[in-house]
Formats: sequence, structure tokens, C-alpha cells
Amino acid sequence: MYTASAKRLTNAGARKILETAMEKAREAGIQVAVAIVDGGGNLLLLERMDTARFHLVHSSTTKAKCCASNKRPTTSKGAVAQPLDVAHALGLALAAGPENWTAMEGGCPIIVDGECVGGVGVSGGSWDMDARIAEEAVKSIGAAVSIDGK
Repeated sequence: MYTASAKRLTNAGARKILETAMEKAREAGIQVAVAIVDGGGNLLLLERMDTARFHLVHSSTTKAKCCASNKRPTTSKGAVAQPLDVAHALGLALAAGPENWTAMEGGCPIIVDGECVGGVGVSGGSWDMDARIAEEAVKSIGAAVSIDGK
């Protein structure tokens, strides 16, 4: 077989994820940037709150691309979840391209029926808060944040 059917994230799905993330950030009293990418890491939506720092645009986009590529939430672990020291984390980011890989929490893949259809990156709060907002945003459309359906 030379072709395959694939699921994809719709604009409506991406907007719902973005709106949920922004609402959760407002509730937490933090200013964030949120990026949504498709399964190939292509930017679908990007929004930065009025007083959110400008560097958060890059951070959120990198988180979204990294989790979509690895099909797992962004963490301080490597591409196959191995522990990384600082030198290896920096080396991996340089090897993959600093716009494609990060060890910062706050990125969650968007998994539907075991298939990664995209990723969301949230930046602006603590790493724990960013990760929690990203996960809640993904779950707002009935998607999972891991291949095993959780």
C-alpha cells in the first residue's frame, strides 16, 4: 500500500484549544502565548496576550512543534524519554534546531485515536502551570495527550 488515510486537526479544533488555553491562563492570572501546530509541525494558530513577554511567542511555538514531533508532552527528558543532563539537553536542541526541540514543560501533543494530529505550546507561567493549561486545552476537544489515550 502506497497511501494512508490520516486524521487532521481542523481550524475549529485548533481554535477551541486556543480559546481554552487563554481562558485557563486568565483564570490563573498569568499572561501567556499559545501556539497550535498540525501533525507536521506547521503553525495553525498563535496568540499572545496583551502584556505577555514577546519571547513567549518563540517558546510556545517551539513547545508545540517539539511535542507534535515526539508525540509526547515536552519535558526535560530526551526524544525517547531518557534522562538528560544540561549538556545533552542543549546538544539535542542544537542538533534538532532550537526552533524544533525544547526541554521546557508546557507542550502537549494532540492525540486522536492513537494518532498525533498536532501539538499545543503554552508559555508564560511556571512550567507546571504551562503544562497543566496545555493538557486541559487538548482535553477540551476530547483528544488525549498520550498515545495510550490518557
